[in-house]
This record gives sequence, C-alpha cells and structure tokens, in this order.
Amino acid sequence: MKHPVYRIFRKAATILMPEFKVEGTENLPQGPAIIVGNHSQAYGPVAAEVYYPRAHSTWCISEMMEKEKVADYAYKDFWSKKPLPLRPLLWLLSRLLPTVASIALTNAETTPVYRDKRLMKTFQLSTEKLKENVDIVIFPEDYTEHNNIVHKFQHGFVHVAKYYYRQTGEALPFVPMYVCPKLGKLVFGKPIMYDPKAKIDEECERICSYLQDSISEIAYSLPRHRVVPYPNVSRKHYPYNERKN
Repeated sequence: MKHPVYRIFRKAATILMPEFKVEGTENLPQGPAIIVGNHSQAYGPVAAEVYYPRAHSTWCISEMMEKEKVADYAYKDFWSKKPLPLRPLLWLLSRLLPTVASIALTNAETTPVYRDKRLMKTFQLSTEKLKENVDIVIFPEDYTEHNNIVHKFQHGFVHVAKYYYRQTGEALPFVPMYVCPKLGKLVFGKPIMYDPKAKIDEECERICSYLQDSISEIAYSLPRHRVVPYPNVSRKHYPYNERKN
C-alpha cells in the first residue's frame, strides 16, 4: 500500500497537470529498454509516473529522496532561475518540501541516482529492474542548451547498458521520448541499440547525439506549440517548436 502522501500527490497531478496521450508505442521493444526524455521541468517525471504505459522505474536524483538534502537541491535545481522578486518566496517553499518530497519520491516508481561512491549502486539497481522486464526512464538534461527543444544530455546513463551487457550478454535499446505538456503528449521515437563492441566513450556520444536529435525531430513534427524547457525559467521565455536555420 502506497503512503497517503504519495496518493495525494498522484491524485493532484491528474487534476493540475494536463492528461498525457501516449503515442508511438509501436517503437517500444518487446523486452526491457532505457527510455530517455526531455525533462520539461517537473512534467517529464510526473507524466512518466502517471501515464507511462509499461512497468517502469524513473531515475531520481538521490538528493530529492534524502530528507536532509531536499531543500537545498530543490531550490537550486527548480527555482534558482526564476524572476528575482519570486526567489525569497520560493526559497521558503523549498524549506517546506523535505518531508513530503522524500515520502512521495520514495513511494513512486523510482531508482535513486547517486553522484558519489555509491554510483555503482544506481547501475546495479537499474540492471536488476531491467532483468525483471521493467523499463528505466531517464531525463538526463543539463543546463547547456543543445537547441530550442532540448538541453545537452549528460552521458553517464549510457553506462547502464554496458553494466547490463556484462551481466546478461544482451544489448539494450534506448528509446527517445518527447514530453509535450502544451499538447498533452508523450511521444516515443525509434530506438537505438547499444553496441557492446564499441568503445564506451564513443557509444555515449553516439547514443546521446541520436536521442537529442530524435527528440528534437519529434517536436518539430508536431503542431506549433511552446516547448517547456529544462530550466525553470519564466513562461515568456519558453521557445516554440520551430526549426531554427
């Protein structure tokens, strides 16, 4: 039985957020996969939790699951780029988050992502879930802009495929997913396979480049809409999904 706080958050998400229609499910492979999407602020992880069509576990930064670290991380990552007059209020709000956030995220379908000596634990937990035919959902953007659709992807998540291959002898597919709150869509693109014979650094670059470009192409193919970017900036700065020359 899930904690009441989690159930309240999940119910609130279905009321306050747009309902997401899932498209492109024919691109999901038969076996387990790593699903990689644009973060779209909070929309990506919440939409994956509520609307993703298969058994899954979403990577969640461990600081948001550890009560004593939630406040500082939440303010820096969610609200530090909001308009200056709002920041004191948002800083105060971040102080109120730790208990409810840690409860909600540890009850959600999540895998903690550690950025210290426990990093291999993240890979092992992910591999164990993949072996159980549970997809791993990852939103790997950082603050460096790639184009008007996505920010550049951090490469470390690709190592899960290397770790999984060593244990199973099977290559994993990576599936691009475009999160589009303005149209209420989760759209899956065609997967790319991990190549265990290639050097891991080259695979990280190849797979991330493909995923960034595939997500962008999905966005460009949709009707005109505002893209919700990874940084939590003012809505007036949200770009349109128009291809730039």
